[in-house]
Amino acid sequence: MDEAMSYPQIEPANFDLIVIGTGLPESILAAAASSSGKTVLHLDPNPYYGSHFASLHLHDFTEFLQTHSLPSAPETQPSSSGEFNVLPLTTSPVYSSIETSVFSPEILQKSNQFNLDLAGPRVLFCADKMIDLFLKTEINHSMEFKSVDASFICEGEEGNLRNVPDSRSAIFKDKSLSFTEKNQLMRFFKLVQDHFGDGSGEESKKISEEDLKSPFVEFLSRKIGLSQKLKSIILYAISMAHYEQDNLEVCKDVLETKDGIDLLILYHKSGGRFPNAPGAMIYPLYGQGELLQAFCRRAAVKGSIHVLRMPVVGLLADKEVGNYKGVKLLSGQELFSHKLILDPSFILPSGFAPSYLYPEPDGGHDFGLLDEKVKVVRGICITKSSLKLDVANCLVFFPPRSLFAEQMTSVRVFQLSSNVAACPSGMFVVYLSTLCKDVGQGKKMVNEAMNALFSIPISGKPEENSTDSHGENTVLRLKPSLLWSTVYIQELTMGAFGCVSSTFMPDGNLQYNNLLDATTKLFHKMYPNEEFFPEATSSIEVAEDGAFEQLDS
Repeated sequence: MDEAMSYPQIEPANFDLIVIGTGLPESILAAAASSSGKTVLHLDPNPYYGSHFASLHLHDFTEFLQTHSLPSAPETQPSSSGEFNVLPLTTSPVYSSIETSVFSPEILQKSNQFNLDLAGPRVLFCADKMIDLFLKTEINHSMEFKSVDASFICEGEEGNLRNVPDSRSAIFKDKSLSFTEKNQLMRFFKLVQDHFGDGSGEESKKISEEDLKSPFVEFLSRKIGLSQKLKSIILYAISMAHYEQDNLEVCKDVLETKDGIDLLILYHKSGGRFPNAPGAMIYPLYGQGELLQAFCRRAAVKGSIHVLRMPVVGLLADKEVGNYKGVKLLSGQELFSHKLILDPSFILPSGFAPSYLYPEPDGGHDFGLLDEKVKVVRGICITKSSLKLDVANCLVFFPPRSLFAEQMTSVRVFQLSSNVAACPSGMFVVYLSTLCKDVGQGKKMVNEAMNALFSIPISGKPEENSTDSHGENTVLRLKPSLLWSTVYIQELTMGAFGCVSSTFMPDGNLQYNNLLDATTKLFHKMYPNEEFFPEATSSIEVAEDGAFEQLDS
């Protein structure tokens, strides 16, 4: 039987927009265009939603990494088809240096009980722009969330975890802080609240414009007088800076005070926004892939057509001037649209050069996409015990130089449990990530973090113990033993706008604000006269009362 015969015919054949790939940016754009009355066809060659933002079973996860670590061969050759030239569409490798270790064969037998995020670690702040968009579009009603229980900072090879004092109550409870340090933190957080009008009384102050433009690390040192320990907590565990900030001459991304303060306010406003989410951060049940599927459902309600398992082998170009006209499917069918969006692994054929790359250099700090040499190192570990006793879902931060002297970027760690359906009951999934230019150095950072947190089984060697040496708080910590792990390099790509547009690979951030900003900008480039998701019938204020009824604390 001819392979083309197994693919269904798509009708109609003409659309305002065709989107190839169901990653989060592509799904948001498809939903936004549908909401503006555009006819949208959304295709994906995979049998599941998500592309590079998918949440996959263990077997599918490893297969996806391997498939996208190799360049694809063209399914068709340059040819002519009636009025059009057919230009082959191929993909470039976006993953490399994949190292997977299996320490327990039982893991492979439970493959379908795992939901692993390709773009982990990533969380949602309760007050960030993505949550606001959920409320505006009301897609939150089709999802469930859990709170992130705690955040820790880890310094040293022993893997000792200290609570991040991110609130007034947390500061008072923290036994590792001296009375002076608690006072300093309280006064600093009060200053931040006062700057945004959250303070009261005559002592409320605004931070000067001069200070707001200064490096955040200098502001914390000279103006606030914080110790190195407190600066490290604020810079890397709350403001979540990527690069070491102490050496400004070599820092790749200096965090300005204004940006640091904005991130602190986001953290502050996120805590307690929803009654059943006590912490500042939440995570969707069944993984990040649920977010993009919610946007796909929203698009479908507005009339978008979605087809999985549908490979696109070529682009149709006008023979006379070479303008984009449509796509050719593996089935041989030709479909036409005014605009086309490709997922970031596709290579734009020559002749379709973009007129605009995004995000722009002044589009905001910390996006992690502006230097093409920068890559993301990601790791995933599966264990049978938690990093911290009685803690299900938590974040851990390794500040720069906390693992070894040459460590220039922070390493972020995110543990998830079975209560978010990330893994079978009694197991935990732990994500790690950091930015790097040198692949060897980047993998060393992730591997050293794994060595600090876990006991990596060696034949005949038992789990190791670790001692927290904080005087009266000394405890014995049994390192979780690894059952399975993988470490891989993910390329960072910029998005492109033109007759054919493309989205970008997942960035190195924990939150979604920068991703959403870049996606919104691309939408307005494509449709400058359209609103990005027109207001729903009910207002945000009304929706927010019951917005996260399905969120369990």
